[in-house]
Formats: sequence, C-alpha cells, structure tokens
Amino acid sequence: MPEQPIPVDDRMAAILDEVCQRCGLETREQAAEFLIRRRIRRGSSSLTGRGRALYPVNNRGGSR
Repeated sequence: MPEQPIPVDDRMAAILDEVCQRCGLETREQAAEFLIRRRIRRGSSSLTGRGRALYPVNNRGGSR
C-alpha cells in the first residue's frame, strides 16, 4: 500500500507523542497507524453488529 503523507500541526504532534508514550511506540508514524487501525476496527465492529446483545426470537410477537 502506498504511503500517504499526513500534515501534522502542533496539536496533532502532541497527541501522537502522547500515544507513543502510552503504547510504547517509537515514531509518530507508528502512533498514527495505530490510531487509524483502531478507528477502522471500531467502525467495522459497529457496522457488523459484533459486540451487541443478542435476544432470543419470540415467535408470538410482543416485547422481549
């Protein structure tokens, strides 16, 4: 996959540095990739419904 440069301002640099410290990462690039992958995982899990409560089907209708 080709690399895409991300413009980094002072605020984003501080956030990426904090992520590096908390997660034991070496570079800001690793921190950015970590955050992007985390967001993709959370987004896909909400789309697929994983992690949601499951209820038995009631054939008679009505509430659960």
